[in-house]
Amino acid sequence: MSGGTGRAVDPLVAVWPLFGLVIRTPRLVLTPVRDEHLPELVDAVLAGIHDPGEMPFGVPWTDAPRDVLIPETARHQWRLRAGVSVGSWTINFAVLREGRVIGVQDLAARSFPLLGQVASGSWLTRTAQGQGLGTEMRAGMLQFAFDHLGATTATSEAADWNAASLGVSHRLGYRDNGTALVEGRAGQVQRLQNLLLARADFVRPAWTAEVQGAAAALALLTPGPPR
Repeated sequence: MSGGTGRAVDPLVAVWPLFGLVIRTPRLVLTPVRDEHLPELVDAVLAGIHDPGEMPFGVPWTDAPRDVLIPETARHQWRLRAGVSVGSWTINFAVLREGRVIGVQDLAARSFPLLGQVASGSWLTRTAQGQGLGTEMRAGMLQFAFDHLGATTATSEAADWNAASLGVSHRLGYRDNGTALVEGRAGQVQRLQNLLLARADFVRPAWTAEVQGAAAALALLTPGPPR
């Protein structure tokens, strides 16, 4: 699968410029989820994201039965795409390694022209975990957010027991920013650790992400030039 990254001419980009947005890191390609990504995205979810005895997400969406999870994965992507507007949006980037979808890195903002703040979340299929890919994909996304969108701060969150996710954030310079209690699986209480990263505190990797199609995408996401 080309994942929308190798087309010489792509008529869909003319009508939806986000499809032309590509972030390349040393091992990964991040590009907004297209319909052609959905079968591999579903496969990555069904292969498992976490230990069934744990729930790392504030909303326990992976607990849904297979016959709900598969169509809801598609509906969720379509809803996010339809909800994009200037200044308030969520982009779900398909994360590809060697041309195959292995996870999702999302990037979201509300009232971006006023606040200059983005938020993110992510997941990787279990066979792709433990290889530093979570840090790499977040670092690539942050370079796009800070250097191309002009974001001034970035936020994230993770269950307070999720050392892997918190480790990614801390390696990249995020600081703990309080906690919140949410209703988790089966009515249980889960404590989330909130994290905040100022642009000046971003611990940049030794490499620089290659970003393609940013200028056209910005017209959908921001009302003016970067900050």
